[in-house]
Amino acid sequence: MINRRKLLGQLAALPLLGSFFSPARASATSSIATPIGRDYFKELGVRTFINAAGTYTSMTGSLLRQEAVDAYNYAAQQYVNLDELQDKVGARIAELIGCEAATVTAGAASAITLGTAGVLTGNDPKKASRIPTDLTGMKTEVILQKAHKIGYAHAIQNCGVKLVIVETQKELEAAINEKTAMLWFLNANNNLGKIKYKGFLEVAKKYNIPSFNDCAADVPPVENLWKYTDMGFDLVAFSGGKGMRGPQSTGLLLGRKDLIEAARLSAPPRGDTVGRGMKVNKEEILAMMIALENYLQRDHDKDWQLWDKQIRHIAGTVGKIEGVETEIHIPDIANHVPSLKIRWDEAMIKTTPNELRQDLRAGHPSIETVGGAESINITTWMLNPGEERIVAQRIKDLLSKASS
Repeated sequence: MINRRKLLGQLAALPLLGSFFSPARASATSSIATPIGRDYFKELGVRTFINAAGTYTSMTGSLLRQEAVDAYNYAAQQYVNLDELQDKVGARIAELIGCEAATVTAGAASAITLGTAGVLTGNDPKKASRIPTDLTGMKTEVILQKAHKIGYAHAIQNCGVKLVIVETQKELEAAINEKTAMLWFLNANNNLGKIKYKGFLEVAKKYNIPSFNDCAADVPPVENLWKYTDMGFDLVAFSGGKGMRGPQSTGLLLGRKDLIEAARLSAPPRGDTVGRGMKVNKEEILAMMIALENYLQRDHDKDWQLWDKQIRHIAGTVGKIEGVETEIHIPDIANHVPSLKIRWDEAMIKTTPNELRQDLRAGHPSIETVGGAESINITTWMLNPGEERIVAQRIKDLLSKASS
Protein backbone atom coordinates (compact mmCIF):
# COMPACT_ATOMS: atom_id res chain seq x y z
CA MET A 1 0.00 0.00 0.00
CA ILE A 2 1.30 3.47 -0.84
CA ASN A 3 2.76 5.51 2.03
CA ARG A 4 0.08 8.07 2.88
CA ARG A 5 2.46 10.60 4.44
CA LYS A 6 4.66 10.58 1.35
CA LEU A 7 1.65 10.85 -0.95
CA LEU A 8 0.18 13.81 0.93
CA GLY A 9 3.57 15.50 0.79
CA GLN A 10 3.64 15.05 -2.97
CA LEU A 11 0.06 16.25 -3.25
CA ALA A 12 0.83 19.42 -1.29
CA ALA A 13 3.60 20.25 -3.75
CA LEU A 14 1.28 20.05 -6.75
CA PRO A 15 -1.42 22.46 -7.91
CA LEU A 16 -4.95 21.16 -7.48
CA LEU A 17 -6.40 19.68 -10.63
CA GLY A 18 -9.26 22.12 -10.14
CA SER A 19 -6.88 25.08 -10.38
CA PHE A 20 -6.40 24.43 -14.09
CA PHE A 21 -10.07 24.76 -14.87
CA SER A 22 -10.60 28.45 -14.25
CA PRO A 23 -8.39 31.53 -13.97
CA ALA A 24 -10.69 32.91 -11.30
CA ARG A 25 -9.71 31.79 -7.84
CA ALA A 26 -11.51 32.23 -4.55
CA SER A 27 -9.66 32.81 -1.30
CA ALA A 28 -8.71 29.76 0.76
CA THR A 29 -11.36 30.48 3.35
CA SER A 30 -14.20 31.87 1.27
CA SER A 31 -17.09 30.14 -0.39
CA ILE A 32 -17.88 30.64 -4.03
CA ALA A 33 -18.51 34.24 -5.01
CA THR A 34 -21.99 35.57 -5.64
CA PRO A 35 -22.69 34.86 -9.32
CA ILE A 36 -23.02 37.76 -11.72
CA GLY A 37 -26.20 37.68 -13.76
CA ARG A 38 -29.57 36.25 -12.93
CA ASP A 39 -30.47 35.88 -9.26
CA TYR A 40 -32.17 32.52 -9.67
CA PHE A 41 -33.18 32.01 -6.05
CA LYS A 42 -34.67 35.49 -5.87
CA GLU A 43 -36.61 34.85 -9.07
CA LEU A 44 -38.02 31.69 -7.52
CA GLY A 45 -38.81 33.36 -4.23
CA VAL A 46 -36.37 31.09 -2.35
CA ARG A 47 -34.63 32.78 0.57
CA THR A 48 -30.92 32.30 1.09
CA PHE A 49 -29.47 32.50 4.59
CA ILE A 50 -26.35 32.67 6.72
CA ASN A 51 -25.64 29.16 7.94
CA ALA A 52 -24.75 29.29 11.62
CA ALA A 53 -26.23 25.81 12.13
CA GLY A 54 -23.97 23.29 10.39
CA THR A 55 -23.95 20.78 7.54
CA TYR A 56 -27.59 19.71 7.66
CA THR A 57 -29.14 18.14 4.57
CA SER A 58 -32.30 20.21 5.09
CA MET A 59 -30.11 23.32 4.85
CA THR A 60 -28.34 21.96 1.74
CA GLY A 61 -25.15 20.93 3.52
CA SER A 62 -22.07 22.99 2.78
CA LEU A 63 -20.86 25.38 0.09
CA LEU A 64 -18.56 23.97 -2.56
CA ARG A 65 -14.99 25.14 -2.63
CA GLN A 66 -14.17 27.05 -5.82
CA GLU A 67 -11.88 24.25 -7.00
CA ALA A 68 -14.80 21.81 -6.85
CA VAL A 69 -17.02 24.27 -8.74
CA ASP A 70 -14.35 24.52 -11.44
CA ALA A 71 -14.15 20.73 -11.70
CA TYR A 72 -17.94 20.47 -11.91
CA ASN A 73 -18.11 23.03 -14.71
CA TYR A 74 -15.22 21.35 -16.56
CA ALA A 75 -16.95 17.97 -16.50
CA ALA A 76 -20.26 19.50 -17.61
CA GLN A 77 -18.79 20.29 -21.03
CA GLN A 78 -17.57 16.79 -21.99
CA TYR A 79 -18.76 13.18 -22.23
CA VAL A 80 -17.02 10.26 -20.56
CA ASN A 81 -17.83 6.64 -19.78
CA LEU A 82 -19.39 6.57 -16.31
CA ASP A 83 -17.81 3.29 -15.19
CA GLU A 84 -14.38 4.31 -16.45
CA LEU A 85 -14.62 7.59 -14.57
CA GLN A 86 -15.69 5.82 -11.38
CA ASP A 87 -12.79 3.37 -11.81
CA LYS A 88 -10.19 6.10 -12.20
CA VAL A 89 -11.60 8.45 -9.57
CA GLY A 90 -12.04 5.57 -7.13
CA ALA A 91 -8.43 4.53 -7.62
CA ARG A 92 -7.27 8.12 -7.08
CA ILE A 93 -9.34 8.50 -3.89
CA ALA A 94 -8.10 5.17 -2.54
CA GLU A 95 -4.53 6.29 -3.24
CA LEU A 96 -5.08 9.61 -1.45
CA ILE A 97 -6.68 8.06 1.61
CA GLY A 98 -4.62 4.90 1.74
CA CYS A 99 -7.34 2.26 1.55
CA GLU A 100 -7.77 -0.69 -0.80
CA ALA A 101 -10.57 0.79 -2.88
CA ALA A 102 -13.14 3.58 -3.02
CA THR A 103 -16.14 4.75 -5.00
CA VAL A 104 -18.20 7.94 -5.12
CA THR A 105 -21.83 7.42 -4.10
CA ALA A 106 -25.01 9.50 -3.96
CA GLY A 107 -24.41 10.52 -0.34
CA ALA A 108 -23.50 8.47 2.73
CA ALA A 109 -26.92 6.79 2.86
CA SER A 110 -26.37 5.54 -0.68
CA ALA A 111 -22.95 4.23 0.38
CA ILE A 112 -24.67 2.25 3.15
CA THR A 113 -27.20 0.71 0.76
CA LEU A 114 -24.65 -0.09 -1.94
CA GLY A 115 -22.15 -1.45 0.59
CA THR A 116 -24.82 -3.70 2.11
CA ALA A 117 -25.81 -4.89 -1.36
CA GLY A 118 -22.20 -5.71 -2.16
CA VAL A 119 -21.85 -7.77 1.00
CA LEU A 120 -25.00 -9.73 0.08
CA THR A 121 -24.23 -10.38 -3.58
CA GLY A 122 -20.48 -10.67 -3.82
CA ASN A 123 -19.52 -10.48 -7.50
CA ASP A 124 -22.76 -12.07 -8.74
CA PRO A 125 -24.76 -9.59 -10.89
CA LYS A 126 -27.75 -11.93 -10.96
CA LYS A 127 -28.06 -11.66 -7.19
CA ALA A 128 -27.75 -7.87 -7.48
CA SER A 129 -30.75 -7.81 -9.79
CA ARG A 130 -32.89 -9.62 -7.17
CA ILE A 131 -32.34 -7.24 -4.24
CA PRO A 132 -34.51 -6.40 -2.28
CA THR A 133 -37.39 -8.73 -3.19
CA ASP A 134 -35.64 -12.10 -3.55
CA LEU A 135 -32.66 -12.84 -1.32
CA THR A 136 -32.56 -16.55 -2.14
CA GLY A 137 -29.00 -17.81 -1.70
CA MET A 138 -27.98 -14.68 0.22
CA LYS A 139 -27.56 -13.98 3.91
CA THR A 140 -30.41 -11.90 5.25
CA GLU A 141 -29.51 -10.40 8.64
CA VAL A 142 -27.46 -7.39 9.72
CA ILE A 143 -26.59 -6.93 13.39
CA LEU A 144 -26.25 -3.54 15.07
CA GLN A 145 -26.40 -2.09 18.57
CA LYS A 146 -29.60 -0.65 20.01
CA ALA A 147 -27.83 2.67 20.60
CA HIS A 148 -26.84 2.74 16.92
CA LYS A 149 -30.30 2.21 15.44
CA ILE A 150 -31.25 5.60 14.07
CA GLY A 151 -33.21 6.59 10.98
CA TYR A 152 -30.26 6.15 8.64
CA ALA A 153 -30.26 2.43 9.40
CA HIS A 154 -33.16 2.33 6.92
CA ALA A 155 -30.50 2.50 4.21
CA ILE A 156 -29.51 -1.04 5.23
CA GLN A 157 -33.11 -2.23 5.06
CA ASN A 158 -33.38 -0.95 1.48
CA CYS A 159 -31.68 -4.23 0.60
CA GLY A 160 -34.47 -6.29 2.15
CA VAL A 161 -32.49 -7.57 5.11
CA LYS A 162 -33.61 -7.94 8.71
CA LEU A 163 -32.01 -5.77 11.39
CA VAL A 164 -31.01 -7.70 14.51
CA ILE A 165 -30.62 -5.42 17.54
CA VAL A 166 -28.21 -6.20 20.39
CA GLU A 167 -26.74 -4.31 23.35
CA THR A 168 -23.75 -6.23 24.68
CA GLN A 169 -20.83 -8.06 23.13
CA LYS A 170 -22.20 -11.30 24.55
CA GLU A 171 -25.54 -10.65 22.83
CA LEU A 172 -23.70 -9.78 19.62
CA GLU A 173 -21.91 -13.13 19.53
CA ALA A 174 -25.10 -14.99 20.44
CA ALA A 175 -26.99 -13.32 17.58
CA ILE A 176 -24.55 -14.50 14.90
CA ASN A 177 -25.81 -17.40 12.78
CA GLU A 178 -25.71 -18.70 9.21
CA LYS A 179 -27.96 -15.80 8.11
CA THR A 180 -25.66 -13.04 9.41
CA ALA A 181 -24.42 -10.97 6.49
CA MET A 182 -22.80 -7.96 8.15
CA LEU A 183 -22.16 -6.09 11.41
CA TRP A 184 -23.02 -2.38 11.22
CA PHE A 185 -21.60 0.38 13.43
CA LEU A 186 -22.69 4.03 13.78
CA ASN A 187 -19.48 5.92 14.47
CA ALA A 188 -21.16 9.00 15.94
CA ASN A 189 -22.76 6.85 18.67
CA ASN A 190 -19.63 4.99 19.71
CA ASN A 191 -19.82 6.54 23.17
CA LEU A 192 -23.48 5.56 23.55
CA GLY A 193 -23.21 1.88 22.70
CA LYS A 194 -21.90 -0.77 25.09
CA ILE A 195 -19.74 -2.36 22.39
CA LYS A 196 -16.80 -0.15 21.42
CA TYR A 197 -14.56 -0.39 18.37
CA LYS A 198 -12.19 -3.03 19.72
CA GLY A 199 -14.85 -5.48 20.88
CA PHE A 200 -16.95 -4.96 17.76
CA LEU A 201 -14.04 -5.66 15.42
CA GLU A 202 -12.87 -8.61 17.50
CA VAL A 203 -16.22 -10.29 16.95
CA ALA A 204 -16.28 -9.42 13.24
CA LYS A 205 -12.83 -10.90 12.69
CA LYS A 206 -13.50 -13.93 14.89
CA TYR A 207 -16.52 -14.95 12.82
CA ASN A 208 -15.21 -13.60 9.49
CA ILE A 209 -18.20 -11.28 9.02
CA PRO A 210 -17.84 -7.98 7.11
CA SER A 211 -17.99 -4.89 9.32
CA PHE A 212 -19.36 -1.51 8.20
CA ASN A 213 -18.77 1.84 9.93
CA ASP A 214 -21.04 4.78 9.07
CA CYS A 215 -18.91 7.92 9.56
CA ALA A 216 -21.12 10.31 7.58
CA ALA A 217 -20.45 13.53 9.53
CA ASP A 218 -17.12 12.54 11.03
CA VAL A 219 -14.59 14.81 9.34
CA PRO A 220 -12.93 16.84 10.72
CA PRO A 221 -10.48 15.69 11.92
CA VAL A 222 -8.93 14.80 8.57
CA GLU A 223 -7.28 11.63 9.90
CA ASN A 224 -10.71 10.03 10.32
CA LEU A 225 -10.66 9.49 6.56
CA TRP A 226 -8.19 6.63 7.05
CA LYS A 227 -8.50 5.93 10.77
CA TYR A 228 -11.34 3.42 10.55
CA THR A 229 -10.18 1.41 7.54
CA ASP A 230 -6.76 1.24 9.22
CA MET A 231 -8.54 0.11 12.40
CA GLY A 232 -9.95 -2.88 10.52
CA PHE A 233 -13.46 -1.97 9.32
CA ASP A 234 -14.16 -3.62 5.98
CA LEU A 235 -16.35 -0.78 4.72
CA VAL A 236 -16.57 2.88 5.78
CA ALA A 237 -18.97 5.57 4.56
CA PHE A 238 -18.54 9.35 4.59
CA SER A 239 -20.73 12.18 3.39
CA GLY A 240 -19.05 14.18 0.64
CA GLY A 241 -21.05 17.36 1.14
CA LYS A 242 -20.22 18.10 4.77
CA GLY A 243 -16.71 18.77 6.07
CA MET A 244 -15.01 17.94 2.77
CA ARG A 245 -17.14 20.55 0.99
CA GLY A 246 -17.88 18.37 -2.03
CA PRO A 247 -21.25 18.23 -3.79
CA GLN A 248 -24.05 17.73 -1.25
CA SER A 249 -25.39 14.73 -3.18
CA THR A 250 -22.12 12.78 -2.96
CA GLY A 251 -20.59 10.36 -0.51
CA LEU A 252 -17.61 8.04 -0.26
CA LEU A 253 -17.61 4.28 0.20
CA LEU A 254 -14.17 3.07 1.23
CA GLY A 255 -12.73 -0.29 2.12
CA ARG A 256 -11.99 -3.77 0.85
CA LYS A 257 -11.46 -3.98 -2.88
CA ASP A 258 -13.69 -7.03 -3.34
CA LEU A 259 -16.57 -5.42 -1.45
CA ILE A 260 -16.26 -2.11 -3.31
CA GLU A 261 -16.31 -3.97 -6.63
CA ALA A 262 -19.37 -5.91 -5.47
CA ALA A 263 -21.11 -2.71 -4.37
CA ARG A 264 -20.58 -1.26 -7.84
CA LEU A 265 -22.69 -4.09 -9.28
CA SER A 266 -25.71 -2.43 -7.67
CA ALA A 267 -24.76 1.11 -8.70
CA PRO A 268 -25.64 3.04 -11.88
CA PRO A 269 -25.49 2.71 -14.81
CA ARG A 270 -26.83 -0.80 -14.14
CA GLY A 271 -30.60 -0.48 -14.44
CA ASP A 272 -32.05 -3.48 -12.62
CA THR A 273 -30.59 -2.91 -9.16
CA VAL A 274 -31.54 -1.38 -5.83
CA GLY A 275 -29.07 1.44 -6.46
CA ARG A 276 -30.29 2.54 -9.90
CA GLY A 277 -31.90 5.66 -8.44
CA MET A 278 -28.68 6.56 -6.61
CA LYS A 279 -27.05 8.10 -9.65
CA VAL A 280 -23.94 10.26 -9.32
CA ASN A 281 -23.18 12.22 -12.47
CA LYS A 282 -19.77 12.87 -13.98
CA GLU A 283 -19.74 16.42 -12.64
CA GLU A 284 -20.32 15.28 -9.06
CA ILE A 285 -17.79 12.44 -9.27
CA LEU A 286 -14.99 14.71 -10.47
CA ALA A 287 -15.95 17.55 -8.10
CA MET A 288 -15.90 15.13 -5.16
CA MET A 289 -12.37 14.01 -6.01
CA ILE A 290 -11.18 17.61 -6.28
CA ALA A 291 -12.94 18.55 -3.04
CA LEU A 292 -11.07 15.69 -1.33
CA GLU A 293 -7.75 16.84 -2.79
CA ASN A 294 -8.47 20.35 -1.55
CA TYR A 295 -9.47 19.08 1.88
CA LEU A 296 -6.30 17.03 2.27
CA GLN A 297 -4.14 20.01 1.28
CA ARG A 298 -5.78 22.50 3.62
CA ASP A 299 -4.09 23.98 6.67
CA HIS A 300 -6.47 22.36 9.15
CA ASP A 301 -4.97 24.18 12.12
CA LYS A 302 -5.61 27.50 10.39
CA ASP A 303 -9.21 26.50 9.60
CA TRP A 304 -9.75 25.51 13.23
CA GLN A 305 -8.30 28.80 14.48
CA LEU A 306 -10.73 30.71 12.27
CA TRP A 307 -13.76 28.73 13.50
CA ASP A 308 -12.64 29.14 17.10
CA LYS A 309 -12.10 32.89 16.67
CA GLN A 310 -15.56 33.23 15.12
CA ILE A 311 -17.30 31.23 17.84
CA ARG A 312 -15.52 33.23 20.56
CA HIS A 313 -16.55 36.49 18.94
CA ILE A 314 -20.21 35.47 19.02
CA ALA A 315 -19.95 34.17 22.59
CA GLY A 316 -18.16 37.31 23.75
CA THR A 317 -20.65 39.65 22.10
CA VAL A 318 -23.78 37.89 23.32
CA GLY A 319 -22.36 37.03 26.74
CA LYS A 320 -22.20 40.69 27.72
CA ILE A 321 -25.99 40.77 28.11
CA GLU A 322 -27.16 40.34 31.68
CA GLY A 323 -28.87 37.01 32.19
CA VAL A 324 -27.20 35.31 29.20
CA GLU A 325 -24.94 32.28 29.57
CA THR A 326 -22.70 30.97 26.78
CA GLU A 327 -20.98 27.59 26.58
CA ILE A 328 -18.32 26.77 23.99
CA HIS A 329 -17.89 23.04 23.44
CA ILE A 330 -16.61 20.54 20.86
CA PRO A 331 -18.59 17.35 20.14
CA ASP A 332 -16.47 14.23 20.59
CA ILE A 333 -17.06 12.62 17.19
CA ALA A 334 -19.64 13.82 14.66
CA ASN A 335 -19.48 17.53 13.78
CA HIS A 336 -16.23 17.79 15.74
CA VAL A 337 -15.91 21.58 15.47
CA PRO A 338 -16.11 24.56 17.85
CA SER A 339 -19.76 24.93 18.85
CA LEU A 340 -21.74 27.31 21.04
CA LYS A 341 -24.81 27.00 23.24
CA ILE A 342 -26.58 30.22 24.25
CA ARG A 343 -28.99 30.11 27.19
CA TRP A 344 -30.68 32.87 29.18
CA ASP A 345 -32.89 33.58 32.13
CA GLU A 346 -36.35 33.85 30.61
CA ALA A 347 -37.55 35.75 33.69
CA MET A 348 -35.17 38.53 32.61
CA ILE A 349 -35.25 38.11 28.83
CA LYS A 350 -38.78 37.66 27.55
CA THR A 351 -38.25 35.33 24.62
CA THR A 352 -37.65 31.61 24.17
CA PRO A 353 -35.00 29.83 22.10
CA ASN A 354 -37.68 28.74 19.62
CA GLU A 355 -38.94 32.32 19.27
CA LEU A 356 -35.42 33.67 18.85
CA ARG A 357 -34.63 31.06 16.18
CA GLN A 358 -37.74 32.12 14.28
CA ASP A 359 -36.81 35.81 14.60
CA LEU A 360 -33.33 35.07 13.24
CA ARG A 361 -34.83 33.09 10.37
CA ALA A 362 -37.35 35.81 9.52
CA GLY A 363 -34.85 38.67 9.61
CA HIS A 364 -32.69 40.18 6.89
CA PRO A 365 -30.41 38.49 6.16
CA SER A 366 -31.99 35.26 7.32
CA ILE A 367 -29.85 33.32 9.82
CA GLU A 368 -30.28 29.61 10.56
CA THR A 369 -29.35 28.13 13.93
CA VAL A 370 -30.28 24.91 15.71
CA GLY A 371 -30.99 23.71 19.23
CA GLY A 372 -33.99 22.76 21.32
CA ALA A 373 -36.25 24.39 23.87
CA GLU A 374 -33.31 25.13 26.19
CA SER A 375 -30.77 26.87 23.98
CA ILE A 376 -29.71 28.39 20.69
CA ASN A 377 -26.91 26.26 19.21
CA ILE A 378 -24.38 27.60 16.74
CA THR A 379 -21.38 26.40 14.75
CA THR A 380 -19.20 28.68 12.65
CA TRP A 381 -17.46 26.28 10.26
CA MET A 382 -20.02 26.97 7.52
CA LEU A 383 -19.82 30.76 7.95
CA ASN A 384 -17.91 32.94 5.53
CA PRO A 385 -15.37 35.21 7.26
CA GLY A 386 -17.19 38.26 8.60
CA GLU A 387 -20.59 36.61 8.90
CA GLU A 388 -19.90 35.87 12.57
CA ARG A 389 -20.21 39.61 13.23
CA ILE A 390 -23.65 39.71 11.63
CA VAL A 391 -24.78 36.69 13.65
CA ALA A 392 -23.39 38.06 16.90
CA GLN A 393 -24.96 41.50 16.47
CA ARG A 394 -28.36 40.15 15.45
CA ILE A 395 -28.57 37.81 18.45
CA LYS A 396 -27.37 40.58 20.76
CA ASP A 397 -29.97 43.03 19.37
CA LEU A 398 -32.83 40.54 19.70
CA LEU A 399 -31.93 39.48 23.22
CA SER A 400 -31.37 43.07 24.31
CA LYS A 401 -34.74 44.08 22.92
CA ALA A 402 -36.43 41.19 24.72
CA SER A 403 -34.80 42.20 28.01
CA SER A 404 -35.79 45.86 27.92
